[in-house]
Order: sequence, then C-alpha cells, then structure tokens
Amino acid sequence: MTNQKLLTKPICIDVNQVAASSTSELHKPDKKLDSVKHYLSLPQSIKAEATKPESSKPELDSEEGLPLLLKAIIEGFVDGVLILNTNKKLFHANESGRRMCSQISQGKSPINSIPQAIWRVCESLIDSRELFGDRKLILEAEINVDKSVKFRVRVRWLTLELSRDPYLLFTLEDKHQSTKNSAITDAIKYGLSHREKEVWLLKKANFTYEEIAQQLCISINTVKKHLKNIYAKQKEVMQY
Repeated sequence: MTNQKLLTKPICIDVNQVAASSTSELHKPDKKLDSVKHYLSLPQSIKAEATKPESSKPELDSEEGLPLLLKAIIEGFVDGVLILNTNKKLFHANESGRRMCSQISQGKSPINSIPQAIWRVCESLIDSRELFGDRKLILEAEINVDKSVKFRVRVRWLTLELSRDPYLLFTLEDKHQSTKNSAITDAIKYGLSHREKEVWLLKKANFTYEEIAQQLCISINTVKKHLKNIYAKQKEVMQY
C-alpha cells in the first residue's frame, strides 16, 4: 500500500544529473547493477518522463534567429513588417511586407531587397542619432506609388536580445485598405445602405463631390443627399 501511494505522486528524474553522478560509486559492479534494477522497476510513465529532453529555452529558427512564436505573430499582422539592420540587410519580413515592397518597387527590385523609398526613411532615422542620441524616435512618412496605392510607413529602433547590433523596425500600412476597412466598420455601425457605403468609402478616401459623382455615375446633388443621410445616422448613433 505504501508503494502505491508513492507512485501516484509525480516524479521527475533529471537524466543529466544521473549522468553526472560520481563515477567513484558507479564503477563498482554491484552499484551499476542496483542502478539498472532500480530503473527497470520504475513504471513506464516515469521512464518516459525521465527520458524527455529539456525545453527550458524557446525554439529558435536557425535561419533567421527569431523565436517561432514571434514569427507567427508577425505573420498574422495585416500591416507589413520589416526588420533590417543599418547595412540595408533584410533580417525578417512577413508576407504582407514582402508584397508591399514588391508594390513599391513595381517589380523592378530583386526579391528580399529593400526598395529605395523605404531605405530613405530608414536613413533619416539613422542620421538622427547624431542629433538625438539614444532617444526613442518614431519617424512617419507616406510612400505614394500611384493614386490608388499609398502607404503610411513608420520606422523605429528595435533591440533584439539575440544580437548586440541595433535593428530597424519598419511597418507599412496600406492606406487604401485601411480606409476601406474603416468604411466597412462605419457602414455596419451606422446601418448604412449599399449606396451610402459606396459614397462613404470614396468620401473617406478624400474624393471630392464631383469625383464621387463620376465614380458612381450619379449627380452631385445625390452625393450630397447620401452624405446628409450618413451624417444624420452617425449623429443618431453617437447620441444614443
């Protein structure tokens, strides 16, 4: 009965400590035999626990040096994320970041290279060290590819425990997509109709009344009427 109670308690055996035991005792035949008998007498569950490798450190990606969990989180971002060093070498980029870099370079730059428009913003942060030293700065800029493709970009310093060298954390936000997402959220929040949603999307994208009318093939007065209804719904929700 006593043995059964003891075995129900969790038991952990450190294989490394066993291996590091004093050889002055294990070299004797009777000690070795006793150790083997003791191990064989243990339940199977305890043997499995004893042979389990240690995993105190997070699993690292040997190719890029980032923890796999951090990489998975970055990949889930809608915004583009780039991590690069001061020598213009790309350390890591998520899928959105690679796609946006391709849009900015318009396919003219090699894969995994940094578009010049992005690097100019990074150079501004690097040059600012002479004036501001180690102060935590965030530089923000806009990169316009054409009227329908615009990016809001931010760059800041990033310190990684895996390296002593400083890195640059660069984020890219697709302004058109962000505006579209915001307009969809407003349409649900304010209960807008399909046509009102179309008008609101163009209005949030800074289109003029004339441009909205041309895009939707309606009159300017109709545009104003839709916007008046949208503002009324917006005010009603805010008051509520």
